[in-house]
Amino acid sequence: MDASVLMELICSSSSSEESSDDENFLKVVLPEVLEHHQKNENYAEIIMPMYTEKEFAEHFKVPRSLIAELAAEFEDSVYYPKKETGFPRIGAPKCLCVFVWYATHEAASFRDVSDRFNIAVSTLHNIIYNVAHFLSYKSNEIITWPTEQEKVGIEQDFLEMGFPGVIGCMDGSHVRIDQPKNDPESYLNRKKFYSIQFQVVCDSKKRIRDIFIGFPGSVHDARVFSNSPLYQSLNQKCGEKVILADSAYPCLRNILTPYKDNGHLSATEKNYNYKLSHCRIIIEHTFGNLKQKFRQLYHLKLRGEVLICHFIRACCVLYNLSLNKEDVEEVQQEEGHPNIQNQHQVEDNIAGQAYRNYVAAELYIQ
Repeated sequence: MDASVLMELICSSSSSEESSDDENFLKVVLPEVLEHHQKNENYAEIIMPMYTEKEFAEHFKVPRSLIAELAAEFEDSVYYPKKETGFPRIGAPKCLCVFVWYATHEAASFRDVSDRFNIAVSTLHNIIYNVAHFLSYKSNEIITWPTEQEKVGIEQDFLEMGFPGVIGCMDGSHVRIDQPKNDPESYLNRKKFYSIQFQVVCDSKKRIRDIFIGFPGSVHDARVFSNSPLYQSLNQKCGEKVILADSAYPCLRNILTPYKDNGHLSATEKNYNYKLSHCRIIIEHTFGNLKQKFRQLYHLKLRGEVLICHFIRACCVLYNLSLNKEDVEEVQQEEGHPNIQNQHQVEDNIAGQAYRNYVAAELYIQ
């Protein structure tokens, strides 16, 4: 409908004194308005290429060169649709830009993104599905456990922060989602919103080194950890080194946690807690940087738990790749979620507590 015709209808309706005329107006105009969205036909083809590198990074939160590299891989992958449909095929670079725009803008609805890139909503859904799976399956090569050589550098970084023998920090985070259709109660977390959890281990440079996604929001961090592949291979991956975690996790030989503050901590225990907290803040910064860059992770409005898990992993892959291209701007740490004292793995805790006491004593002497 032409804008001038719409204005005439609005004006004539506003001058009407009968409610029936108003009802007729709504019946005529609203369907027209809802069916004819103003799309931006030139954004991807004309406006985006005009952006400087800085402007592109400000809009998309990742460098243009990264988009180009991933687009080339995506086009050669099984996830890029090659079947002829009778419609013009959307290029791989545009698909990557569409996905990244959606992922990095918290308030972006499907309608907003489809209008901006001049595509149908159904096409947008297909792009998100395909690109999310493509990036998610790259995680095996992008999110990797540090090599022995890398461990030396990571350990040295943490030692300079005051804690010896550390190769990573671990914590869990929640991604808010809409109420699931199946078993919604299990997704309702302690803060009374629906969420899916993901557990992350990061290194001293805030690079994600291990990720485990998919448990509902109501499940405690310790249970998520005990069901993760990391738990099963902890000794093999860490050897004599340790990962720092908060009190939600069990204190094991390779997982060091704070002493519970019951008001009677010794000077040695307080010193240990302070130094552990000083180093462990890196994982909070990692979550903060990740969610500030990919703001859909504050409230992900996709449907289907499997797609949601692939989307979260895809964002983590993009986050790690962007570390190779740019310096990460520091952001405020992510707000934590309530923890519950864990009662799992009591036998292993004995060895963990003994090693924690040894480390605490060594730190106090220094």
